[in-house]
Amino acid sequence: MTSPELDRSGILRESAAAGRHLARICFKTGPPTLTGVELEWTVHDAADPARPVDPTRLRAALGRHSPATLDATSPAEPLRHGGTVTLEPGGQLEISTPPRPSVTALMQATEADIAQVTDLLAAAGLVLGRSGIDPHRRPRPVLETPRYRAMRVAFDRHGPAGRTMMYSTAGLQVCLDAGEPDQVAARWGAAHAVGPPLLAVFASAGRHAGRRTGWASARMAAWLAIDPARTRPVWTPGRVDEDPTVSWIRYVLAAPLLCLRRQGPDWAPPPNVTFADWLDGALPRPPTTDDLDYHVSTLFPPVRPRGYLELRYLDAQPDRDWRLPLAVLSALFTDAGTVRGAYAIAAPVAHRWSAAARHGLADPALAAAAAALLELALTTLPRLDLPASIHDEIHRGVRRRLAAAERRLW
Repeated sequence: MTSPELDRSGILRESAAAGRHLARICFKTGPPTLTGVELEWTVHDAADPARPVDPTRLRAALGRHSPATLDATSPAEPLRHGGTVTLEPGGQLEISTPPRPSVTALMQATEADIAQVTDLLAAAGLVLGRSGIDPHRRPRPVLETPRYRAMRVAFDRHGPAGRTMMYSTAGLQVCLDAGEPDQVAARWGAAHAVGPPLLAVFASAGRHAGRRTGWASARMAAWLAIDPARTRPVWTPGRVDEDPTVSWIRYVLAAPLLCLRRQGPDWAPPPNVTFADWLDGALPRPPTTDDLDYHVSTLFPPVRPRGYLELRYLDAQPDRDWRLPLAVLSALFTDAGTVRGAYAIAAPVAHRWSAAARHGLADPALAAAAAALLELALTTLPRLDLPASIHDEIHRGVRRRLAAAERRLW
């Protein structure tokens, strides 16, 4: 017989069925063994970084690796080491690499894919940016899709920050396993708690469109300003007993729709209709599990559960420095003991997202927490089994960041 909540076509009949679907996919539990990374960059003309880069030039540079949003006829071939190339609405380039069982393997594969993309861009006179927000150009669209148009309509209701986020920002995402069932809540809480101090220590987005912004991370400032219902943290500071699955289900169902997929170019939904409203009959047709999965893809909290934990709060880093926050987070999440230690250090500042974005390490409490987290990461770094040359380079880089945090405490 067909379930009264979910029929064979995937139609959702009530919130309970939606919750069960989300619970099945949000946290895939098991031994924490894999680590992944997603890297974004703004893209610039090598001779004039303030010059706009148009889609035709990007398409010519990326060739068979162009994503379908840039070229509908492209085979979108992965890079040589498995990374896939996508583009954000402002032409920012992203490489997503497959997760790896060792940080060394992840770093080596990602570096090779970055080198391949760098060479492709260089042949077209293009280079990757070095910061979390475009320091040269004002926000402008490069790609137009129904999804991106609907996003712009929704974000414009909250002011100009949405366009800044869509067209000018570049982030660094680290992906960690959720862990065994008895570890998920602790890893979930720690992933959030360390966010503000690590955002502060790795902030790289202070200059945008030719001027100082007054923020250490104008990238995070834009994210915080666009729509709290889809960008605020899911986790509540201090709630060590919080059930991550319950919190995520509540968050997803309460968030307004950003896109309503349909024939034609207009995907804008009616304003302020949440997914829970859709389940209650607010729209002409009922939603499906595919609609729910797509809705989840339009939610952007600092930590998003995707089976694993996707940590979304870091600015893009210059050159090879992307490896530093990857190594720090991998070290802090080595085992249950380091997770507890990281949480204990960061818990007092776990709510200070806005302060971290505005002041960075100029905030004494955040600087102190960042210094302690980096010290903990350095003690655990040898357990990542990095080759000596990589270990030494990472160690020196983290020590430089630690010294910058400690200087703020003198």
